[in-house]
Amino acid sequence: MIDSHCHLDHEPLFKNISEVIARSKKIGINKLLTICTTIKSFENIIKLIDLDKIIYGTFGIHPHESEKDIINKEEIINNTEKHKKIIGIGETGLDFFYNHSNHDKQISSFKVHIEASIETNLPLIVHSRDAEEETYKILESYKNHNLKILMHCFTGSKEFSDKLLNLNTFFSASGIITFKNSNELQETFKDIPNEKLLVETDSPFLAPIPMRGKKNEPSYLIYTLKKLAEIKSLSNEEMINITTNNFNSLFSN
Repeated sequence: MIDSHCHLDHEPLFKNISEVIARSKKIGINKLLTICTTIKSFENIIKLIDLDKIIYGTFGIHPHESEKDIINKEEIINNTEKHKKIIGIGETGLDFFYNHSNHDKQISSFKVHIEASIETNLPLIVHSRDAEEETYKILESYKNHNLKILMHCFTGSKEFSDKLLNLNTFFSASGIITFKNSNELQETFKDIPNEKLLVETDSPFLAPIPMRGKKNEPSYLIYTLKKLAEIKSLSNEEMINITTNNFNSLFSN
């Protein structure tokens, strides 16, 4: 199993990292992709990727932080090239749900990340909330550049997923698909081709049922994976193989 999106630099994961890794390995996780959200967080991600062979990282600025952490394409490229275990760019994207940062700054930051992804040929980890039309319009404008796109914690509409599939996009399911009010999202994932599916925890956030209310961690990935297997009418083992192969295919550079 592979957790395609977690935040091991966040607490309580970071201070208990040895136990978190041990529990991850115990349930069969063989890769953890810890995601960068700020320039500051990257300092701890560098420590984490050197801590254990199963930990990989990314570099990028979360849309909420795009007003404070302003970076250029060269900075992104330099930070990915320095470390062979930095295998993706992001998380980046657009979040218009909260008023944490200026929309124009988010868009500008998103485009910088996209251009770095094109130049490095590294997958782009995209966060999109309340911004489907704007997210798609920007990604579609780069359609001739063979972008490697991963929609993290996908909660978008069926229409949005259909349009993104035309851009050769991958979709990561989080614990949200286990929630009781997620029927529409479950139906959307049912229609996404198996070869485009990944799973994630987004830990320490969004703990799946039956761990709802607790701080999430990578070992809880099994609950999301089981639910996705149920949605797709597959065995757990089949879903493990599918999502593992998809991750390795997307992140092979």
